[in-house]
Amino acid sequence: MMRWLDVPPVWLLACAVLAWAQGRFLSLGLGFGGTWAQLLGGLLVGAGLLLMLLAVHELRRQRTTVLPHRTPDRLVQSSIYSRSRNPIYLGDVLLLAGLVLRFDAVLALPLIPILTWVLERRFVIPEENRMRRKYRAEFARYEQKVRRWV
Repeated sequence: MMRWLDVPPVWLLACAVLAWAQGRFLSLGLGFGGTWAQLLGGLLVGAGLLLMLLAVHELRRQRTTVLPHRTPDRLVQSSIYSRSRNPIYLGDVLLLAGLVLRFDAVLALPLIPILTWVLERRFVIPEENRMRRKYRAEFARYEQKVRRWV
């Protein structure tokens, strides 16, 4: 059961709920300043969702898993994966940043690096270690060619 709860969407949801609660109930009179924050927040949310959709589509097209605790059947290097080794996680971070802006949750800004750290430690590094063991030289070449985040 815990393994199913320990997935990136749950971490993202927890951070988003905390940001919403902070913006709604504990603003302390702090804010980002209106329209520009709403616009930028919307753009970041859209960019994050687009990245995630492109990545999931490519994983499905290549017939491999999207589940973070499993080793993929193929090392996907095409489409969005030619730009970032972790576009879904990057999308999670962009989505949270956009929500923090949209919720006007200034005090929730530290949640962005916290989520990034959690994603990297709990998911990215273990996934890359599994792929490094399975795909060896192919992953080493991919790792040198494509950056982890952007």
